[in-house]
Amino acid sequence: MRTPRSVRTVERFGRARLSRSFFMREFLFSEIACIEGMRNMPDDPQLAIAAGRALCEHLLEPLQATFGRVAIRSSYRSPEVNGFGNARDLSCASNEHNRARHAWDRRDADGHMGAMATIVIPWHMDRLRDGGSWTSMAWWIHDHLPYSELEFYPKLGAFNIAWHEMPKRRISSYVEPRGLLTAPGHANHHGDHGEHYSGYPALVVPPPFLHDD
Repeated sequence: MRTPRSVRTVERFGRARLSRSFFMREFLFSEIACIEGMRNMPDDPQLAIAAGRALCEHLLEPLQATFGRVAIRSSYRSPEVNGFGNARDLSCASNEHNRARHAWDRRDADGHMGAMATIVIPWHMDRLRDGGSWTSMAWWIHDHLPYSELEFYPKLGAFNIAWHEMPKRRISSYVEPRGLLTAPGHANHHGDHGEHYSGYPALVVPPPFLHDD
């Protein structure tokens, strides 16, 4: 599959079904691309689809089945879009750092595949409004899902969630308490953390989804 370069090929690419609930199209919108007139399309569409399917099937589908609606705020970024955002301090890490993260169609330096999305879960957003802490959602995901990275942000309760072939299991935040919550080697990394998310629902595992291709 070549890089989509026409309206029709972009339409077909956007229709790629990543999981039971998610399609590629909703992961392609970029405010930078929209305002600056850039094409936010992958050079390797097949790799982007494979990485996106893993992200959706292993992380986003279970979150949506458990907590309800998962809204995508930002996800795939082409090197042009991400590089522009990084150069102009628009909350984009470097192209090299985002390989196998926001750059779904770029393997990391070790040849591993990965994908990241910035999401908002209204259930979590409302919980924060009522006095809850981002750390509750962080520990719930840590105990239940095979994530690689979580990064929490102040607006809308949004957070980055990443899937990776070699997961880092690392949680950090730009919300108080800021900084690193846990990572391999930290004393709090292992064991059950249920005391941090009392009242949270039990994990709902969606039925397996079989792709046609």
